[in-house]
Amino acid sequence: MREEQVILVNEKDEKIGLMPKMEAHEKALLHRAFSVFIFNDKNELLLQQRAADKYHSPLLWTNTCCSHQRDGESNLEAGKRRLQEEMGFVCELEEKTSFIYKAPFDNGLTEHELDHIMVGYYNENPILNKEEVESYKWMTLEAVKNDIQHQPALYTEWFKIIFEKFYDFIIH
Repeated sequence: MREEQVILVNEKDEKIGLMPKMEAHEKALLHRAFSVFIFNDKNELLLQQRAADKYHSPLLWTNTCCSHQRDGESNLEAGKRRLQEEMGFVCELEEKTSFIYKAPFDNGLTEHELDHIMVGYYNENPILNKEEVESYKWMTLEAVKNDIQHQPALYTEWFKIIFEKFYDFIIH
């Protein structure tokens, strides 16, 4: 199977090329990504715990799903595709904002992403793809905020950045 390609972008989110995902992470090149936040009617956020064999941030808690857009795929199409692949459902999504972050990992890889934040609503429990997701839980934003303050090592870097800087975009 061919390695997934990521879309290299400039700071204006204009495509400047394609590159294999691992190479982009090894070279810390800016590429397009997305993070999906799903809420239920109780105003709880659906969190996922990343699978144990993920190449970075294994077993850490994070937003509902995240990944990289494919060439020619819109942000919303990518978000819905990955939601289905990881969490076993699809719902309407709304793009809220985007930002650039850079986070090095212990394994020598670096996430340098222009991350598009999307929000959607769903009330059922997910059907997890165990290759991608270890577990899930629903939490209020206040509970998540508290837990990140007390146990930051349990959460992914991008999730902590989004939560700190873009909280106002994910509350509804």
